[in-house]
Amino acid sequence: MNNVVAEMLLTTPAPAAIWVTLWILTLPAMLLLASPRAMANPLQALRETFSWLRDRTEERRELALEAIAATQFAEEVRVAADRAALAAERWQERWELASDEVTEAWQAWLDADARLRTRRAGAAFGIPWSAQTPTEYAARERFLHKAVRTAADNGWLPAAAVADALAGRAGWDARLHPLEQELVVFRAAAGHLRDHYERAVATERAAAHDAELARRTRDSLRQESWLATTRAAELHRHLPAGLTEAQPAAEPTFAAAWR
Repeated sequence: MNNVVAEMLLTTPAPAAIWVTLWILTLPAMLLLASPRAMANPLQALRETFSWLRDRTEERRELALEAIAATQFAEEVRVAADRAALAAERWQERWELASDEVTEAWQAWLDADARLRTRRAGAAFGIPWSAQTPTEYAARERFLHKAVRTAADNGWLPAAAVADALAGRAGWDARLHPLEQELVVFRAAAGHLRDHYERAVATERAAAHDAELARRTRDSLRQESWLATTRAAELHRHLPAGLTEAQPAAEPTFAAAWR
């Protein structure tokens, strides 16, 4: 008999709906009969029963809304945490590149300083005499321009130094003996590469600071994402039927479900 009733309720929706309606209608009466106090004041008991049902419905609605908000928040924080992780990787790469540049700049400065010391040691033996003729000065000028251009091509001097040498400004003196000019070029190169190293160190420090901030942001968002996901999982059973965590743009659906 029970199987026949169950099959009828499953296959024919109309009797099932009638049965559910009758059960809901008889629920207040069953509650009244189960309570001696309700028999003494049935109207008050009915009011309390309907108030309880209304409170339960409101509580379920609030829990569902809280579950929806928790699910949406968990998804938003997860996306933010993923983006923060990607940003942290990029800042880490930038810091590593800056560290490599510091190493290269340091080595370039050391090499320039070694060349300068070698040239100074050679200059200690004195400058050979040469006739101060127009031809000699023209040769010295050509030597200076070539030396500065070669240093700029090697990265020892900035490109602007070539223009300064050609114009005879910024301390470039074509009248000096080639050995003196070479000493001036090496001194300027060492100073330039030292400045380049100091700028590289400053850049590396800034990149390290930014990379550390990016890592802290990533870790903070990961922790917040874990907490939000845990909270959403706790409230998942209160989500309305048909709404799941996998819905990417569920806000309009959620709002419509409770209007």
